[in-house]
Amino acid sequence: MQVDFYQLSRDPVEAVVPLLAAKALDASQRLLVVHEDAEQRAVLSEALWARENAFLAHGDAAAPQAERQPILLAGDCTAANGAGIVFLADGAWREEAAGFERAILLFGAEQTAQVRTLWTTLSGSGHALRIFKQREDGSWREGR
Repeated sequence: MQVDFYQLSRDPVEAVVPLLAAKALDASQRLLVVHEDAEQRAVLSEALWARENAFLAHGDAAAPQAERQPILLAGDCTAANGAGIVFLADGAWREEAAGFERAILLFGAEQTAQVRTLWTTLSGSGHALRIFKQREDGSWREGR
C-alpha cells in the first residue's frame, strides 16, 4: 500500500484537497475524503464545488446514493463508493486506511511529531511511503 504524507505549510486543507482530488479523478479513481469534524467537511464540500475551472462532483457518505459519487466526504473510512484512495484530511491516521490502495495524510506543522512516529510505524509494516512538502510558491516537492 502507498501512503503519501502532505505537509501543509502554506495553504489550508480546503485549498489542497480540491487540487489533489482533481488529479485522482483525472486518473479515473474514486476518492474518500475523511475529516472527523462535520463543520470542516462542509468547508471541504464548498471548496470542491467552488473549484476555479470546474466543480468536483461529490457527496456526503450519509446521503442517499452515496455509492454513485466519485468523491465522498465522511467522518470515517467507510467508502460506500468503492474508493481506492482515501484522503485523511484531518491529519489523523486510521488503521482502516490500510485497506485502500493509497492513503494520503494531510497534516499541519502542529502534527509533525505524531506524523514522524506514524512514519516509523508504517515503514516497519512494509508500506511504501512518500512525503511531500509545500514550497512558498504553492508547488510541492517530494523529499524528507
